[in-house]
Amino acid sequence: MSDTALGFALFDTAIGPCSIVWNARGVVRTRLPDGGERAARDRIGKRYPTARETSPPAEIKRAIDDMVALLKGEPRDLTGVKLDIADVPDFNRSVYDIARTIPPGSTLTYGEIAERLGDRSLARDVGQALGQNPFPIIVPCHRVMAAGGKTGGFSAPGGVGTKMRMLTIERAQLGGNGPTDQLALFDQLPLAAQGRAKARSPRQSRA
Repeated sequence: MSDTALGFALFDTAIGPCSIVWNARGVVRTRLPDGGERAARDRIGKRYPTARETSPPAEIKRAIDDMVALLKGEPRDLTGVKLDIADVPDFNRSVYDIARTIPPGSTLTYGEIAERLGDRSLARDVGQALGQNPFPIIVPCHRVMAAGGKTGGFSAPGGVGTKMRMLTIERAQLGGNGPTDQLALFDQLPLAAQGRAKARSPRQSRA
């Protein structure tokens, strides 16, 4: 495969069929479930018309296996997965680098990431960068929350329902070093949000 030749594959997970596109440099895009396998193939064909569905090479297969395990609730470290970030803006790359350091079961806020970038006023820009994340799961934007325990947005298929489902699978907790570490994520949410998140079934969330 040349550096720019694209392959893709679909893979089943506990939240539904996901997809991955890659080239010789690394993963180009991942996508969460949205409308089934036929719809996934159609979207890939429109965005990447030269991509060919094929068996993934060993490195991509390991990444897929780790994503599948992670979405079953098993701890997996995806920080070693190579990404093709040639078309990713520099600021977004910096945000994604920090997001990739968040382990399963933990979260950061947009403001905390902005602070690590050196300017907490960049929180909104951090949110926009995460909204453009082409590598969900590998770059775990679902682990980034708004201030005060609020869920924040989630532009991937399924919206906030998918985000909450993924965090629940990972048994995520709010905070990094304080007393909230011992509190379940849902216990930190407003009651209305708890009810909406817990009421979603796999079919209802489309995740």
